[in-house]
Amino acid sequence: MTRPYIPIAIVLVLFAAGVLTGCARAARDTAGFAMTDSATVNADFVDTWDAMRAELRQMGFDLYTRDLRGLFVAYADERRDFFVLPRRTQHTFVLEEEAGGTRITAETIEQVYGVTLLTYPGWHDRPATDNAAALEAMDRVQARLEGEPVEPDGVETPPPSGFEDLTDPPEEVQAEPFGEPGLE
Repeated sequence: MTRPYIPIAIVLVLFAAGVLTGCARAARDTAGFAMTDSATVNADFVDTWDAMRAELRQMGFDLYTRDLRGLFVAYADERRDFFVLPRRTQHTFVLEEEAGGTRITAETIEQVYGVTLLTYPGWHDRPATDNAAALEAMDRVQARLEGEPVEPDGVETPPPSGFEDLTDPPEEVQAEPFGEPGLE
């Protein structure tokens, strides 16, 4: 009678050992994954915030956060590796008011979308390899605040339209009265 209980007891002991010791791995240490740069512009905080928002929109970033205290979280370069694995680049811009102007700090980190057996799906940080977009954004903000015209890369200005000029007043049109035959 004890023979059928031995395999069940062994399975229960192994299961209890697996649960009590833990199967999940520790989260990956992401220290040192980000590339950080900073610059100081000679403008007040509000003007810098407006210029940063305008330039990030013009450069085609997806803005996730536009905090009025000076935090921008923007995403760029969403792509797929091997047609399966989604990747993106996260840029975090922090604006801090200083005595000589406003300091812009940019942090760039790569992210990959994934899931493990014991976690929810989500974006996971990976080491950043290139921060050229963040540096360009800071340069464009500085140029905008100094009054230099900034044209977006790869965007052509549309040719002038052959239609009416928007400054011309519209022509007056006589309305036909109701009640005529055929308008029932």
